[in-house]
Amino acid sequence: MKKTMIGTAGLALVAMTVVATGCGAKNDANEAGANASGSAQTDNASGGNAAADVKKIIVGTGTQFPKVCFLDENGKLTGFDVELVKEVDKRLPGYEFEFQTLDFSNLLLSLETKKIDFVAHEMEQNPDRAAKYLFNKEAYAHWKTKIIVPKESKATFKNLDDLKGKKVLTTATSAEATLLETYNKSHDDAIKIVYTNGAANDTVSQLTSGRVDATLGADFTLSLIDPQGKLESVGDALEEADVQFVFRKDDPDEQKLADAVDGALKEIKDDGTLSKLSVQWLGADYTQK
Repeated sequence: MKKTMIGTAGLALVAMTVVATGCGAKNDANEAGANASGSAQTDNASGGNAAADVKKIIVGTGTQFPKVCFLDENGKLTGFDVELVKEVDKRLPGYEFEFQTLDFSNLLLSLETKKIDFVAHEMEQNPDRAAKYLFNKEAYAHWKTKIIVPKESKATFKNLDDLKGKKVLTTATSAEATLLETYNKSHDDAIKIVYTNGAANDTVSQLTSGRVDATLGADFTLSLIDPQGKLESVGDALEEADVQFVFRKDDPDEQKLADAVDGALKEIKDDGTLSKLSVQWLGADYTQK
């Protein structure tokens, strides 16, 4: 049976780094340390001695996204995306998956440079990403992006136009960052974008202290990044998107892998496992549109 193990580099990093349990989209208190030290955590989703015909696949993820990809109190990598990848791995005997945790902003670059083989980090598909990367066909979650503000601010932002002149927090290379940057291109940089490392505790702190006015986030993430309920979502949904795994484009091996993952995902959807994982980790079934 396939199992998950953490490599020695990851254990050393965990021992050296204080892990923050959070990420607005996506992330790793450990991850920043990993980048600073030039190392990264690995976690073998298959484990054991692989047969000669089993292909090892490096899966890039993070450790700062509560309930999605994070380190629990025992230092174990877990969460919705992590456990889903493990379930996919169980159903693909021809592959052996190994996790590598990275700072969110480095995931896509690591994919391009072939340091990892695909990304599992609640990655939503948008036109910019679709032009550069291959997404598998079977979405495993669906979300709506909204404006998030401190409850005490009593802000009534309804759309991006209402954020003109405001400081809006986002994580570099995230889908939310792309949404803000695209808006600014056609509106003379009207929104003051503030980039963060993506840690959830940093997001809550910057908002509640007044250092920034708002952030953008998926509807399901609010309770995950803000368990104390200091924030709220306001206004209309800015966009809706499917969440999928990300692979290298124009690469036959990657296409084959994506197709295999799709086959396993379809089984996981059909037998109810995907919905159960969503309810278990995210609090509700976010796998349906």
